[in-house]
Amino acid sequence: MGTPTSRDFYARDKEEQKAFLETTWCDHCMKADLGMQEPVEYELEGTTFIEGQCLQCGQAVYTELTDDDI
Repeated sequence: MGTPTSRDFYARDKEEQKAFLETTWCDHCMKADLGMQEPVEYELEGTTFIEGQCLQCGQAVYTELTDDDI
């Protein structure tokens, strides 16, 4: 596995940031759209991810961006 390359989540448009922070899936809560805080964006092996903490339980949540998202 490669080394992640840091990206600037806050360089994104405010509306895009809002959408990524609200449209989530938490594997711990098993629920959608609970929200995310403390987002960190990075690229790993050609795929962009946004990782943060679930607003409900605090566990890690990940969003994998597809070409349609970018």
